[in-house]
Parts: sequence; C-alpha cells; structure tokens
Amino acid sequence: MPELPPLPWHFAVRRLLWAARPQATGRAVVGEDRSVLTRPAPPPPLHLRYGNGAAHVADGWPGDERAARRPLLLLIHGGFWRPEYDREHTRPMAAALRGAGWTAASVEYRREPGDPHATTADIRAALDRLPGEVAAAGAPFDGRILLVGHSAGGHLALWAAAAHPPDGLAGTLALAPVADLRLAHRLDLDDGAVADFLGGPPDDAAALDPVRLPAPTTPVVLAHGTDDIRVPPALSTAYTTAHPTARLLRAPGAGHFELIDPLSTAWPPLLTTLKSLAAPGT
Repeated sequence: MPELPPLPWHFAVRRLLWAARPQATGRAVVGEDRSVLTRPAPPPPLHLRYGNGAAHVADGWPGDERAARRPLLLLIHGGFWRPEYDREHTRPMAAALRGAGWTAASVEYRREPGDPHATTADIRAALDRLPGEVAAAGAPFDGRILLVGHSAGGHLALWAAAAHPPDGLAGTLALAPVADLRLAHRLDLDDGAVADFLGGPPDDAAALDPVRLPAPTTPVVLAHGTDDIRVPPALSTAYTTAHPTARLLRAPGAGHFELIDPLSTAWPPLLTTLKSLAAPGT
C-alpha cells in the first residue's frame, strides 16, 4: 500500500510547535499536558484503504473476543482540519481502545484549506466503506458503528451523524469538538482555523455546522475538559443547548488533549461512555 507523501518541512515544524506551544488564558500563560501527541505507540496491525487517493487510508486495530459483541469504533482525528496534523497522534488512543476490547479504525482524510467538501467527501466514503474493509480483514465487531472524533474530528463526527449517518450507526462520542463553527470563528480558534477550513466565514456554511444541522437520530455524547483553552467548553454547551437530546460529559480539570490520552484521569469515564453507547437500545 502506498504511504502518504512526507510533509513539507514547514508543516512538520508547525506540527512540532502545535505539540509544544503554551496557550494564553485571560489570567496567565499556561501549558497543557500534550505528551500524548509524541508518545511512542505500537504500529497499527492493519493498513486499510477506502479509496484511491493518498489520504484514503486508515489504521486498523482489531480487538479481542470482546470486540465481537461491540460496535466498530471509527476514529476521526483532530488538528483544526490543517494538512500538517494527521492521524499518527491518535495511535496511543487507538492502541488503548484495542487493549480495552474494541476494534477501531483511525481514519485519514484530506485536509485542504478552503476545500471543506474534499474533507466531507472523504469522511462519507470512509464511513461507507471501512466497515466492510475491517470485516474483510477478519477484525471482530458486531456490525454496528460508533463514531469517535476529537476536536476538528469531533466536528466531523457530529456532522456525519446528522448529515450522513452510516448504516448501523449506534451513536457518536465527540471529544472536545468544534461543534459550533460560528462561535469558533468569533473566538478565532487556532488563528482563523474555521475560515481557513471553509475558505471564508462560516455564516453561509450551515450545512457543515453541527449546531445548525438537525439533531442526529442516534445517541450523541459530547465530552469536554473544563480547562480546555484550545476549544473552549462553550462550544459543546452551545451544541447541547441547540440539541437537548445530546448529553454533555464534563471532565473536571482536563484540557484539550487529556480526552485522547489513555493515561489521563479523563480516560476511564470515556470508556464507560463508549460501553453505554454500545448497549442495545441506548
């Protein structure tokens, strides 16, 4: 299988800066625990494809016998939709989910500034095709799907749950999601990330904005660290206000990256939430 081409040097430098930089709050400059972004993790056991493009790939993480009674987890990584941030930083999370008895696939997708439809087209294709690829590879799951997305990936998971729910969707867990594009734009998250993604302001992008889309018909849980300064909890609050059937799980004292860190105190409640979403009739 062809590998993704190497990142240009300036993208690689930006990725390192993203992992290392402090963030400013109204009171002081503080650092987050971002160790998960560079923590070593085992390589994925499976390499999957859902299309012909360089980005149309996914890492497969087959679970043990417990996974046969659970949905497939389709993981959508974050990084503010920017091309320099790929799925590699989710390997510790994916490996931990595999160890907890889940089969997971960590999805790659195009991240081309100003072309959000390339991104959403890839997410649609991945959700349609990857379950079959996972099953063909012999990885166990019960035929259902749970969407799990972090940050910008949380935005894409919420978008997909509302606009393009895959067959067998059992629920969605959005971790620190960019759930309200207009609010994220007003807050100028990551130096104009929303406008860079969309190619302009989000006012006319209601079809891509989870808070303005109809509520998904399957269960939705948003999890947000109370100390998240990259994607403030207000974005999840806005979503649950617009869609009262969604549930908000607050992680006390957690920042942005603790929600994908298996070593954090925020992790055990997320495993419990996944089991709840996987329960029949949830």
